[in-house]
Amino acid sequence: MDIRELFRLALASLTRNLSRAILTMLGIIIGVGSVIVMIGIGTGSKEATLAVIQNMGSNTLIIFNGGSSANSRMGPMAAGGVEVLREEDAALIEQELCATSVVAATPQVRTSQAAVFQSFNYLTSIQGAGEGFARIQGWTVRDGRVFTKGEVKSQAKVCVVGTTVVKNLFPGGEDPIGQVIRIGKLPFEIVGLLESKGAGMMGDQDDVIVAPYSTVMHKLMGRDRISNLLVSAQEGRAQLAENEIRALLRQRLRVAEKDESPFTIRKQDDLVKMMSQQADVLTLFLALAAAISLVVGGIGISNIMLVSVTERTREIGVRRAIGALRRTILLQFLTEAVVMSILGGAIGIALAGATLWILRSATTTPAVMETWAVALGLGFSGTVGVLAGFLPALKASRLDVIDALRYE
Repeated sequence: MDIRELFRLALASLTRNLSRAILTMLGIIIGVGSVIVMIGIGTGSKEATLAVIQNMGSNTLIIFNGGSSANSRMGPMAAGGVEVLREEDAALIEQELCATSVVAATPQVRTSQAAVFQSFNYLTSIQGAGEGFARIQGWTVRDGRVFTKGEVKSQAKVCVVGTTVVKNLFPGGEDPIGQVIRIGKLPFEIVGLLESKGAGMMGDQDDVIVAPYSTVMHKLMGRDRISNLLVSAQEGRAQLAENEIRALLRQRLRVAEKDESPFTIRKQDDLVKMMSQQADVLTLFLALAAAISLVVGGIGISNIMLVSVTERTREIGVRRAIGALRRTILLQFLTEAVVMSILGGAIGIALAGATLWILRSATTTPAVMETWAVALGLGFSGTVGVLAGFLPALKASRLDVIDALRYE
């Protein structure tokens, strides 16, 4: 009996009791589909993270208040302990290090407040920065301009806004340039509109208003110290910039050689590595959890195949009596198990593809259909079929001909 005949008999056996075959394949369908979806979401999230970092600039460094031990406990965005950073540090870094490793530096402060225009009110992120923030953070001003150094120095009430803020404050489509909005109790004139960046690691990157840090720090937040520094390193010199900035600030703060630095420096590529590792671990655990369905599906196939052997005992006896070899009976039942498993895997792949398409189309979830995940799912389902079907097939091939013919 050739392979085509084996597959024809397998398909005929499955269609003989179609509803039972579908229910048996359900574990394989769910398992393969879940594994592919989990891998797709994990991989898509990693790619989205990398795209965001590249958009922000892989050479960007962020300097926080607080030592590395405090930040490691509280997270990379923590501001710990004594606030040692000053706004003058940005100018110091540019002055001392632009010749070797640094492109630009700016102080930064952040807060969340409601922005109001006419009858529209929207809670958004307020970022205070210097005039060079766009170059450091990879922002492009689509319309208008960035505030100037003079406006930063004079604490001018001007700002540039992201597209999400524009949609919420100007739903009628008005031109935001030149309009005056209220943030807290202060009026701010919109002088620029930022190009859209989309979703990022920390949420919607376009949900932001950027104003001179001096204005935000003193007039909105009522404080006299910055939150952190943003530094753009020269291409390929991020590590050198980190080392030189650490040495410069330690010298300025008169930190003893044996003492820990009262500030922490984070590079963007450090965040990429950290988040990629977290995404890999999460994807692995989710895929392993989904793979349990494959094991359950394999047990279901094995159980149904054993029932099938019992039901078809007389048929096996007749076939053996007219000359069918033991290995032919074994291959027949093994083929049925493999075909059932592979069909379940194919249906699971189709459902996974549809699920990932819906996630991409209807939500902001980044999801991709990985070819290797499809091949892994199909190969694994075939392996489950072989393992689950072998014992029932072996039992069928070893049935005694006389006993099988007498079976009722």
